[in-house]
Amino acid sequence: MSQSPDTRSLVSASSQLNLMEVDSIDDKEFDIPQVDTPPTLESILSELEDEEEPFVLEDTCVLNTDNMDAHSCDTSSLASSDSGDPAHLKRKRRTVDLNATVHGSVLRHSLLKGISAQIVSAADKVDAGLPTAITVSGVIAVGTSHGLALVFDTNQALRLCLGTKTTGAEFGAVSALSINHDCSRLLCGFAKGQITMWDLANGKLLRTITDAHPPGTAILHVKFTDDPTLAVCNDSGGSVFELAFRRVMGMRSCDSRCLFSGSKGEVCCIEPLHAPPDFRDHPITHYSLLAMASLTKILVIGLKPTLKVWMTFPYSKSDPSSVPQLAWQFVPVQKTVNPILAFCKGDTVHFLQVKKEETGTIHVIKQRQLHLSCDIISLSWINSRTLVLVDSHEKLQVVDRPSQEVLETLDLEQVQLVYNSRHFKSLATGGNVSQALALVGEKACYQSVSSYAGQIVYLGTKSAHIMTLRNWRERIDCWLKQEHFVEALSLAWSFHEGTAKAVVGLFGDPLKRKGVVSDKMVEILFQFTEYALKKCPEQGKIQVMEQHFQDVVPVLVEYCLLLQRADLLFNQLYAQLVENTVAKGVFLESLESYIVADRLGHLTPPIMRDLLAHYHDNGMMDSLERCIVHLDVTSLDIQQVVRVCWENQLYDAMIYVFNSGMNDYITPMEKLFAVIVPTLKEGRSLTDEDVVMGNKLLVYISCCLAGRAYPIGDIPEDLVVQVKNQVFEFLIRLHSTDSSEEEEVFPFIHTLLHFDTREFLNVLAMTFEDFKNDKQALEYQQRIVDILLKVMVDNPDFTPSQVGGLFTFLARQLAKPDNTLFVNRKLFDQVLEFLCCPDDDSRHTERQQVEVLLELLQVGGVVQFNEERLLTLAEKAKFYQICEFLYEKKHLYDKIIDCYLQDPLRKWEIFSYIHNLLSMPGYSPEEKQTVKNKARQHMQELITLDPSKSADLVLFHFVDEVQQIISELQDDQILFKFLSCLLEPREGPHSESLLPVERDLNELLLDLLCRFAPHQLLSFLHTSQHYRLEEAIQITEKYHCNEARAYLLQKKGDVQGAFAVLLETLNQKLCLLTAETDGGVEGENRGQNKDEEDSESTLTRVKDSLNDIIVFCHQSCQNLDQPQRESLWFPLLDSMMASQKQVKGHNAKHISDVLKELTMEVLNCMSSFISLPAIIQQILQDPVYGRGKLAEIQGLILGMLDTFNYEQTLLETTTSLLNHDLHWSLAHLRAAVTRGLHPRQDYCNICLQHYKRRQDSAEEIIVFSCGHLYHFQCLQQKNCGWGSAAEVQQRWRCYKCSSSQGGRSGISSEPKRSRSTSLAQTHLTSVHHDGGAVAHRKKVFVEATLDLQQEQSWDQIRSLYQGPSRLSILSELSHGHSHGKPAF
Repeated sequence: MSQSPDTRSLVSASSQLNLMEVDSIDDKEFDIPQVDTPPTLESILSELEDEEEPFVLEDTCVLNTDNMDAHSCDTSSLASSDSGDPAHLKRKRRTVDLNATVHGSVLRHSLLKGISAQIVSAADKVDAGLPTAITVSGVIAVGTSHGLALVFDTNQALRLCLGTKTTGAEFGAVSALSINHDCSRLLCGFAKGQITMWDLANGKLLRTITDAHPPGTAILHVKFTDDPTLAVCNDSGGSVFELAFRRVMGMRSCDSRCLFSGSKGEVCCIEPLHAPPDFRDHPITHYSLLAMASLTKILVIGLKPTLKVWMTFPYSKSDPSSVPQLAWQFVPVQKTVNPILAFCKGDTVHFLQVKKEETGTIHVIKQRQLHLSCDIISLSWINSRTLVLVDSHEKLQVVDRPSQEVLETLDLEQVQLVYNSRHFKSLATGGNVSQALALVGEKACYQSVSSYAGQIVYLGTKSAHIMTLRNWRERIDCWLKQEHFVEALSLAWSFHEGTAKAVVGLFGDPLKRKGVVSDKMVEILFQFTEYALKKCPEQGKIQVMEQHFQDVVPVLVEYCLLLQRADLLFNQLYAQLVENTVAKGVFLESLESYIVADRLGHLTPPIMRDLLAHYHDNGMMDSLERCIVHLDVTSLDIQQVVRVCWENQLYDAMIYVFNSGMNDYITPMEKLFAVIVPTLKEGRSLTDEDVVMGNKLLVYISCCLAGRAYPIGDIPEDLVVQVKNQVFEFLIRLHSTDSSEEEEVFPFIHTLLHFDTREFLNVLAMTFEDFKNDKQALEYQQRIVDILLKVMVDNPDFTPSQVGGLFTFLARQLAKPDNTLFVNRKLFDQVLEFLCCPDDDSRHTERQQVEVLLELLQVGGVVQFNEERLLTLAEKAKFYQICEFLYEKKHLYDKIIDCYLQDPLRKWEIFSYIHNLLSMPGYSPEEKQTVKNKARQHMQELITLDPSKSADLVLFHFVDEVQQIISELQDDQILFKFLSCLLEPREGPHSESLLPVERDLNELLLDLLCRFAPHQLLSFLHTSQHYRLEEAIQITEKYHCNEARAYLLQKKGDVQGAFAVLLETLNQKLCLLTAETDGGVEGENRGQNKDEEDSESTLTRVKDSLNDIIVFCHQSCQNLDQPQRESLWFPLLDSMMASQKQVKGHNAKHISDVLKELTMEVLNCMSSFISLPAIIQQILQDPVYGRGKLAEIQGLILGMLDTFNYEQTLLETTTSLLNHDLHWSLAHLRAAVTRGLHPRQDYCNICLQHYKRRQDSAEEIIVFSCGHLYHFQCLQQKNCGWGSAAEVQQRWRCYKCSSSQGGRSGISSEPKRSRSTSLAQTHLTSVHHDGGAVAHRKKVFVEATLDLQQEQSWDQIRSLYQGPSRLSILSELSHGHSHGKPAF
């Protein structure tokens, strides 16, 4: 059946996207843009009237249901807007944010009143039942719960009522509907599993299909493909079937084929790919693609030419009750149009682009996901860039896919969507469905939503609703009807710029599109102006009126400038606004920001006059000045502007008008000088206004000399030189134009010097930087310098500081390498005198003078002057850098040392200077000796300054005089620091050099260490070897440094002596501990807290001493016999046990417990060297424990036994673990060695011939563990072996694997190719017998040696046991577990 004109009227041409207009489509979805912040949802759109709904399908039927009529207009839309923000009332002027997202009402939501009335009427009058399913194509079909199908035309008139209640009672409710693409056939699926086909032309039943799928399951989906003879259906068992319709000899039949069985995973949604009319010849249509969504994954299959699965895609984790959704759409991408499948389950929408490759295969490309914070129950495309989603709360969201922005949100609660839960639970057939499918069915509404050609129809329990995209004019008009003009303009501008989303009705040339939108915006601007004037409050505060227009006028100005319609702004809109005085003022004030931003450069004369008058009358002189300097001079009345500027002291504007309007750069300077000269001449103090004026004049002169326009911009290139010369001529004038007899010569330079000498000289210095090859400019430079000297030198009007500033400036100019200035001898003498006489009040000035004088000296500026006099001046001024420079010229290097020592800022640099001079070539031996003698004289001062650098200097240059230098040092502290630095270990060329008396020095340092830093003594003894042992022992004994003395005795070999010293130290600390506890009992007046602090400190020292002696015993016992070991450990044990009985006082229990723990630690440590019976016998013989009961030593003995049991268990566990690891590793190695080989193919991978290519000769083949097979000769030709050829068994590598991994180098360079190496090499011999019988004899030879893979496995096993012993590691852990005891 051909499509009728009525049918076409359902589809709005403006609501369809022209898919072939690819120029208007951008590919932002492939560029992954940043996700914008979703817009605020503030304003609620009001309803539109019925007569302005061109897409509403009207009907003559009138609904009696009042609540339905309420929704026949547009529903409220939650759109983005800033109109409700009250904060703008606090702002003086409203700013227009062009980046704000304003989408307005995107969707038109309309009630299909005729269809809704018929649904209600059919249910009431003929008992048709409630609506259960809907589908839309050229017609609209609605299924009911009593098995009827109502077919409506495009005018919502009921054309057909298909089926009867009798068949409905037999088949159940209509559960699915589908119309083919030419609107000639309708498929109805029923709740009890039957399918019927109807002819829509005459309402005739064509087929009743009862055996297409297993009985007892409901039809969830039935859908036509683009082939009218092919359809697919999905039942509540989760299976999918293909229905092929046949007609032979007038007999209609249907063949069914199972595409997917529910036993493999239940499918609950199917969607065939339907091509729009323009794409019926698209290459992808030949495959008849079908998308299926099961509960766990998505499948895309092709029904033609043969059944084939092209893609599977599993879901991410989601709620089990989430409903899978599928939707196809042809989308233009990069000048080609291909289908994109959108699917979701939960809150994430995935997109897959499907395209046909040239090879004939289908390629699926995954694209950017869309994440939403809702559970989606319906997914539909409304055009190629826009999706319409419905969530589980029945909120409809319009989403722009490229930007992932939510354009609009609607509430569908009043629609009362029909859900398909009964069919998913298959209640009509006994409910024999899985729990998972029944759970999904709770939110399933597949048959209640149908999309076609840019329209989406939603089925409610008593109504049908249609959603279409509004065209661009409607969206703007929605804002205008609500009097939201700002939002309307913002939305229109987004249409103008092409940034709007979901645009309908704008196609073609971008210039024409902009022209159409511009006309609409001009219309809105006129409406906005009229509205503002009409709504202006007639009474009330002036601030309220101003605020009213400040919300309007800047918007008008902004969009007129954006549209480049200044004529509209200044002529028509201003003519309307000028009627209201407040509006006029706001308009003129709002122009300032656009003028200053250079967006508005030209004003009409009437506007300019009004602007001057308004700003002048309201005292807005600063704003007026800012505007003038940015305006085009041609739009100004120069005489009026100059008069206003001069009267109101708008000097910047005046300068701008003179410069730009008349190319006059001198008159502004004359006027500015006339303002500040009287104040300076009379000697009055400058006011703030005078300072601003003077600085403005300096900046103006600087800009003119640098070629810059004031206050902004640049001087025209053809005027730069002329302006510079004019300014110089003005500055060097002998007298001003209207001079008096009392006027001084050179009044302008004189005035600037008096105003700010330093800044004026800085301006000249910056200007002189550009004078290089300009002869005229150099003449002006010389002339100005001469005038400066003439005006300032010997003039009592200038302070010494001002004259000093001139001399500093002059010296810097003379110090330039390309200096051309000439200064007479007398003046230069004065410059030098000034530079060498620092101002005591300013160190900054002094440093600057030194820098300037150095610059002069370095460029040779004082060659013709008396150096002796300059040196005398520099020494007097304490300018040591100057003295150094002059001394160096005279080769008096020894005096430079005095300069460094006297200069507080540079005295630390003296070491580098002495070292460099004595080390570098270019100095005579006599000069070096002089410097060396000078340094020798000041050596004590140098050592005091920095002992470390002095030590380096002595080692490099004074190594033979060390003894003498040390003898001259009187302060022992300085001597200690110097010796510490001198004898510390060094790296480099001098690290091995020995001092002449190094042993004596080390022993001297050892003595000083005992006195000043005993804590560093042990570290020194460990690192230094240059001392005599006996002398070191005597020194440590002299100062009672017992730890160091014990170390030295141990080093000497006297173990007993070292032990005695350490034990004596421990006993002293134990006695001190017991004495403190006794003192706590006797001295009642001592504070208890202080007693506890002292005891803890002493306890810490006891623990440290005990740890030292335990470590010593551990180290010494390795080389001692049993009696000698007992002689060490037993006295230590006796000392620890004896101290426990001497503890008394209030803190005795805590101290005793700690001592017992320490005693247990000694017992644990000595158990590694002393037998357990000997330890117990020693404890029992001790008088402390011998006279007591067994209970007193029970703790010690049980602790020892617990330690023994723990270590025994640890050893057994560790042994078991090691044996298990060894067995597992060997078992895996054996399995790898004995694994058989299976070739992947029966031909050689080099020559590609069968492995039995010749039957008349025997030939060896080699099979690798990777499965590749080769002839022996082929591998030889490719040089795939390694090892010498003379070896009995040559080793091989797989040619194909090694080549694919890059290169053909030997295995030694590529150990990762172990899989390519053969585990066994098999040699096959094939013999052809003359008798015709073919026999094959196979000989298998197994290599006796391990190949590379086996060797690597064996090396891996061995490496497991080559590290530290696992037993020792576990033992250390065990001791760490036992109260932090040290490991043994």
